[in-house]
Amino acid sequence: MTRLSVNINKIATLRNARGGNIPNLLLTALDIEEFGAEGITVHPRPDERHIRYNDVRDLKKHIKTEFNIEGNPFPKFQDLIFEIMPHQVTLVPDSHDAITSNAGWNTIKHKDYLKSIIKKFKEKGIRTSIFVDADVEMVKNAIDTGCDRVELYTESYADLFPENPEQAIEPFIKAAEAANKVGLGLNAGHDLNLENLNYFVKNIPNLLEVSIGHSLISDALYFGLENIIPMYKSKLKIDE
Repeated sequence: MTRLSVNINKIATLRNARGGNIPNLLLTALDIEEFGAEGITVHPRPDERHIRYNDVRDLKKHIKTEFNIEGNPFPKFQDLIFEIMPHQVTLVPDSHDAITSNAGWNTIKHKDYLKSIIKKFKEKGIRTSIFVDADVEMVKNAIDTGCDRVELYTESYADLFPENPEQAIEPFIKAAEAANKVGLGLNAGHDLNLENLNYFVKNIPNLLEVSIGHSLISDALYFGLENIIPMYKSKLKIDE
């Protein structure tokens, strides 16, 4: 079954809004693991407006599930990855001031750049994924960067899903098939939620992992964190 990695950036955003340590990011991450998530995802940005670099260090000491760190591989980010040695690093081409990730890599234009960075991560034994749009050419060319996986950027799917699920999923099926054909592992994330997740999982072959943060944490306000993790995991079942 597809694994659920929970992005906890929004927990850090809430904490930082007031100062102090409420909610406690580390305890929340440990609870998320206990409630059934198979991974924890963080996306530290250069201005540390939500996840701080020291948060990443604290989490590394305590979490027991897979640790996935996302970010644009600026030198400071690379240094953090080599210090922490997470299970997976996901490279995202967001700018310093991006509110949230809003585009995938151009794996043709930036192939040499990605290849040079990924080589360093792979030499340390860190699984590497790159964030890409649902574009067959971007997926096919990703294999030449040396990455292990691609993460499909699913905002366009989520936007169109309420109006036309079949049209929304079509480019993602093609992208997934391209990834399978060249031997890339497949992750997905961005705006997946309780309404659109199961349809996505049912139609995307060999989906290994979804990373979900904003929607899941928002739903936890209504259903509670202990309840929402199993609710999302149930949507990862093909026979749901």
